[in-house]
Amino acid sequence: MKRTLCGLWLALMLAACAGAPPSSTTPERRALQGLSQRAAEAAMTAPHWAIPAEERVLLLAPPRVDADLPIATDTFREALTRALLGRDGGPQVLNWTPTANESAAPDNQWILESRLQTEGPILALSDRRLLPYRLELTLRRPGSDAPRWRYHIDGALDASAL
Repeated sequence: MKRTLCGLWLALMLAACAGAPPSSTTPERRALQGLSQRAAEAAMTAPHWAIPAEERVLLLAPPRVDADLPIATDTFREALTRALLGRDGGPQVLNWTPTANESAAPDNQWILESRLQTEGPILALSDRRLLPYRLELTLRRPGSDAPRWRYHIDGALDASAL
């Protein structure tokens, strides 16, 4: 009986750990969720892929976020990582990039760089303030400074959500 209860308890604990991650409920995370999903969609449909999505490994470089935007770099990186990992049949994502002297990498590894910057003054509306932004994405091979793909997304974030 004791063994059965222990086994049941262990099964319940493992099921709880294996469940979906908690949804991002903070306003800042919700505001970045849509932007990150758009970025993940663009990166997965980049024209230079010669390998299936499930075999790709994206090395996510630390994002650059303008100081004028009230967004923590780690929060944006987490949102982008979750969006990439959340894609069906998507890539493997590592929050790690090789150093300059680690130039040899398998053909399936790509570095995804991102830069989130302000794109003009704050837009004041009657009920809220909008922060215009531009998100620049770049894919390159480890050991190369030349980008193989570039893309940008323009938009505005609601300042009250941040």
